[in-house]
Amino acid sequence: MRRYHERTRTQVEAVRKRAQLRAVRDALVAENAATEDVDRLLEKADAEVDSETTALLESWDELAEQYRGDELVFRVRDKEIRTSLWRDTLSGSRIPRVALPRYTEPGELLSFLRREHLPGYFPFTAGVFPFKREGEDPARMFAGEGDAFRTNRRFKYLSSDSEAKRLSTAFDSVTLYGWDPDTRPDIYGKVGTSGVSIATLDDMKALYDGFDLTAPTTSVSMTINGPAPTILAFFLNTAIDQRMDAFREEHGREPTEEEAAELRAWTLRQVRGTVQADILKEDQGQNTCIFSTEFSLRMMSDIQEWFIANEVRNFYSVSISGYHIAEAGANPITQLAFTLANGFTYVESYLARGMHIDDFAPNLSFFFSNGMDAEYSVLGRVARRIWAVAMRDRYGANERSQKLKYHVQTSGRSLHAQEMSFNDIRTTLQALCALYDNANSLHTNAYDEAITTPTESSVRRALAIQMIINKEWGLSKNENPLQGSFVIDELTDLVEEAVLTEFERITERGGVLGAMETGYQRGKIQDESMLYERLKHDGSLPIVGVNMFRSPHPEDDEVEVELARATEDEKQSQLRRLADFHERHRDEAQRALARLREAAAGGENVFGVLMDAARVCSLGQITHAFFEVGGQYRRNV
Repeated sequence: MRRYHERTRTQVEAVRKRAQLRAVRDALVAENAATEDVDRLLEKADAEVDSETTALLESWDELAEQYRGDELVFRVRDKEIRTSLWRDTLSGSRIPRVALPRYTEPGELLSFLRREHLPGYFPFTAGVFPFKREGEDPARMFAGEGDAFRTNRRFKYLSSDSEAKRLSTAFDSVTLYGWDPDTRPDIYGKVGTSGVSIATLDDMKALYDGFDLTAPTTSVSMTINGPAPTILAFFLNTAIDQRMDAFREEHGREPTEEEAAELRAWTLRQVRGTVQADILKEDQGQNTCIFSTEFSLRMMSDIQEWFIANEVRNFYSVSISGYHIAEAGANPITQLAFTLANGFTYVESYLARGMHIDDFAPNLSFFFSNGMDAEYSVLGRVARRIWAVAMRDRYGANERSQKLKYHVQTSGRSLHAQEMSFNDIRTTLQALCALYDNANSLHTNAYDEAITTPTESSVRRALAIQMIINKEWGLSKNENPLQGSFVIDELTDLVEEAVLTEFERITERGGVLGAMETGYQRGKIQDESMLYERLKHDGSLPIVGVNMFRSPHPEDDEVEVELARATEDEKQSQLRRLADFHERHRDEAQRALARLREAAAGGENVFGVLMDAARVCSLGQITHAFFEVGGQYRRNV
């Protein structure tokens, strides 16, 4: 990264020197003076400008002219897209969707092109796509409570007015730790609380009932890590079975073996979404590790290898997550540095398995928190630039692999129980940061999440925040509002250098895995969390309604909040459904589990076998089979 910037500086100087010599030469020619000495210097200056710089500068005038037109035509995955370049205000002003720099000096222009460029152009600082998607806001519909039927109803409520169904799923702690619902006291009370209970393929089918999982407007995100391979297998089987059912309904018969194979392959090529599956950040910040780190990394590689073999191109095999690192207490720089370092660790792990960079890098996605600190304004810009340069210059990756795509969720830690209504203001500002920075998708937290799972009304308000910014906020007509800002440029450089310095600290400790063995990441997160809490409590860090501008009549602000919990009926229903599933698949499950253990112990790709086992085995059965061959997680002390 630093070499890239040094190259930028030398090329900027070379271009400036050449421009100055050309100006001197033109002046001498105008006076009919001798130019031999200047010509010799100009020839030397020309040689110092490399071919990449020449191509960038030569292409700019044509590109800028295209952006000044009324319409631009570009291609995404061999599909031609036409987009209008201007939007009108009520006052009749024409706002450019992408504003162009006004540089006339070639050195300044080259610096912009190498450090920023327009959205959709390397190094993708301003965004990985030329324009935001028309007709599909980046909002995600986040839900998860009770059983699959209740969460399904919430999904339908949240997406009822949106053509795009971008469903984001929260799972209860029983599911997160890979267990089945049970009457055990330490399990029963957690079933369906603070997330949805999913234990079988039948549950997964009920969860997404009524949503076409292969539609280009449907995308599903699943927030799960330890047992992510099993949950992913449930989901992909659900999508496949949807297509099989649609075939039966349309043709009135069972598909032939060839037709079934084609339906399965087509479904896997079409399905869109993300599974979190980031086991490194679990160890560092969230704690839902269930298998040994070695076995979890192997399973992640197995999934990606299976994705490549089955041409799963639209589904992200991992969401490399900084959000939970931030929620555990990390500041924005540490969040970004640890997350990118984890991402590069996965890259090295997959390369070591023999996968080609361009076969798997497009299946990697990222997930960040947006809080109130200044650095959050440039988090995406810095991440995209570091990733793009590393992918191109270190790994030789193609353009698609260079594009870092990420989801933002507004900060949960910034929500406070005191004067809860103020939380919507914080969330609005954080959402604005994310949208200005061209985040690829966004979830806005509800104001009452400080104390409970959000209600229907609070979720509606949270979703309205995004809709008002996207539909009503005037500056949203432009899609690169941060470019050209002096403070944004300064912050971008400051944060990037701080991240690179943190990379060096991690490298000194043996890389991400070596640092984890000494507890480096956890210790740093804890230190930063303690600093935040100390400053909050002594008032050095002002938080309105919490440690300043406190209500003189707090009793007037008290509201009755509905605490969302799974009902007794939902818990009992889950237990009955699970028992029925076990009974129906009793013999098949034992054979499938034996095959699963054999594959795991024998070094086969386990995910392919897991896809079959997930049809007849419950989550808990699969988890315990993996415990036998992969080992349970034990934290380093």
